Amino acid sequence: VTETRTGPLGCSNYDNLDSVSSVLVQSPENKIQLQGLQLILPEYLQERFVQAALSYIACNSEGEFICKGNDCWCQCGPRFPECNCPYMDIQAMEESLLRISETWNAYNSEFEDSDEFKFFMKRLPMNYFLNTSAIMHLWTMDSNFQHRYEQLEASMKQLFLKAQKIVHKLFSLSKRCHKQPLISLPRQRSSTYWLNRIQSFLYCNENGLLGSFSEETHSCTCPNDQVACLGSLPCIVGDGSACLTCAPDNRTRCGTCNTGYMLSQGICKPEVADSTENYIGFETDLQDLEMKYLLQKTDRRIEVHAIFISNDMRLNSWFDPSWRKRMLLTLKSNKYKSSLVHMILGLSLQICLTKNSTLEPVLAVYVNPFGGSHSESWFMPVNENSFPDWERTKLDLPLQCYNWTLTLGNKWKTFFETVHIYLRSRIKSNGPNGNESIYYEPLEFIDPSRNLGYMKINNIQVFGYSMHFDPEAIRDLIMQLDYPYTQGSQDSALLQLLEIRDRVNKLSPPGQHRLDLFSCLLRHRLKLSTSEVVRIQSALQAYNAKLPNTVDYDTTKLCS
Repeated sequence: VTETRTGPLGCSNYDNLDSVSSVLVQSPENKIQLQGLQLILPEYLQERFVQAALSYIACNSEGEFICKGNDCWCQCGPRFPECNCPYMDIQAMEESLLRISETWNAYNSEFEDSDEFKFFMKRLPMNYFLNTSAIMHLWTMDSNFQHRYEQLEASMKQLFLKAQKIVHKLFSLSKRCHKQPLISLPRQRSSTYWLNRIQSFLYCNENGLLGSFSEETHSCTCPNDQVACLGSLPCIVGDGSACLTCAPDNRTRCGTCNTGYMLSQGICKPEVADSTENYIGFETDLQDLEMKYLLQKTDRRIEVHAIFISNDMRLNSWFDPSWRKRMLLTLKSNKYKSSLVHMILGLSLQICLTKNSTLEPVLAVYVNPFGGSHSESWFMPVNENSFPDWERTKLDLPLQCYNWTLTLGNKWKTFFETVHIYLRSRIKSNGPNGNESIYYEPLEFIDPSRNLGYMKINNIQVFGYSMHFDPEAIRDLIMQLDYPYTQGSQDSALLQLLEIRDRVNKLSPPGQHRLDLFSCLLRHRLKLSTSEVVRIQSALQAYNAKLPNTVDYDTTKLCS
């Protein structure tokens, strides 16, 4: 044999067939080997001889061998319509594929029966539910089991490559068969299949029946549509609403829960703080419309009686308004009302001027929420960013008397202990055009003969309501941060303090950040030191970070 060609000889171009020296032989892949017999044939018979020889060898004399468009086939005779289909060869390859499938299944069974697989199954924890991620983590930690699985993968890869070659041959041989061959390749089993298989052994293997486990539905598909293969599923351990641990006496139920969740009938539910009413009140029984009506009427039923203090002036007394006057209304709660906190809803002043006075009162208000120094007060942004403005009402009196009323209502209500009011005056004068007003500070006015007039304040009222406050109960909550009464009482105390903190800070005035009113409450109404306040705030912030679906917020420091 001097040369071999893949494919029928007719597909190649030979200038001189005498250069190919071989006998004609047929193989299943249609490899044609030729040794020229042309030497003993006349020239006029050589082409007919090659055509007849190829039809005899390639088509078994059941058709005429034809090549066209880089492809060769047999044009079958009427008595042999399937001459292009080598059934014996195809059947042999189908049997080879069947044997590969049997070997494939044998390899998988050997893997399941191996000591490495059995030892891995014994080491899996049974006291909580294992999802595929947890099983995969334990898998990677077991080097022996991992090595045995790699051996299985290598064997399967060799089988698969062998099966692929047979399949390619089958397609080549059967492309002109009227009936296509039966090709059945075993499905490759990835690590995902084995993870689910392990779950099935754990949770769907009761009463001698092995089912298939579905992690998505947490259910088993048992043989013959039975339910007898389903075992008791352990509780799910994880973050959030999942269990922290399963109950030791019943692994299907939670034993303990994560931070922010409470155990209820074997499941973990989001923990909700108890009502804050036992510690501090926030609301009044008045409805919005009732409150608005009472504020409009400056009804004494919603007046909070405060102590008036001023070194610059007295009520119902005339005074020279050229210089700034300072006054305040305070409650002295720690001395007289230690069991109450107070909410301001509005402020009213009755201011009178002497006749023909050119003065215009200007009021600045600061609110101290729970006591302390004046520096721990915040400025009321009157008529800024939708904050209410003063309303002036002329009174039917001989003098120029007006009621100045600032109405906060439910929208802008806030805690107060002391209200600081600064009164200064400016001079109202007509502008150059006569149709506009210009204001001057009194000291800037240079005409000494101009009568500035006098001013007096008849009364000042603060409207609002007082609420229950129990400092000892809050101190008891704080004590449980270090000395919890029972298991879980520390978390309960933290959750309660968080609720109080958020509700107190929510009543801070408008601004880019909320004021830290809660620290003021701890500092001045509970008399805690600065270091204690910082420690409590840090504990609350750390606990809040562990809670589900919570968003912390920045606050502006108000109290030292």
